Amino acid sequence: MPIRKLAHYSVRTSDLEASRQFYVDILGFRVGYRPPLDFPGLWLYQGGDDADYGVVHLIGTDGAGSGLADYLGERSAADAGTGALDHLAFLATGVDEFRERLAHAGVAYRDRTLPGLGLRQLFFVDPSGLTIELNFPAVEPRRASAPAQELQMSATTDACRAHE
Repeated sequence: MPIRKLAHYSVRTSDLEASRQFYVDILGFRVGYRPPLDFPGLWLYQGGDDADYGVVHLIGTDGAGSGLADYLGERSAADAGTGALDHLAFLATGVDEFRERLAHAGVAYRDRTLPGLGLRQLFFVDPSGLTIELNFPAVEPRRASAPAQELQMSATTDACRAHE
């Protein structure tokens, strides 16, 4: 019984709407079916396929009542997560489009090229403080209309570390 693939990742957020806007408007996911659970949340899907139960599950912590604790277990406000998760990475295309989306939304990012592979990478932080990495094909051409400079990461997003 081998593991086939990563099914989804879940983000607990105190601002469900800000997280929805981030993942939908910037990353391009779409809100889809979510079963009737007794706590706030959204399931986000890639493309038109609902077969795999969503790629990102957003879990609203405000107004969750006992439903969240009953389903996923107790978590104190001091608990920032369930382990030493550094970042989540997605394969993507359209690096210049993503750079424009991030710049338009005022999201600071790092633009890197992975030595030896030429893989283009963008690193940035979601509204809940989770670092996201997007990986683009090495041969993808840059458009002339892309932002000329990357935004500087702020001191509050030091958790966003590129693997240099």
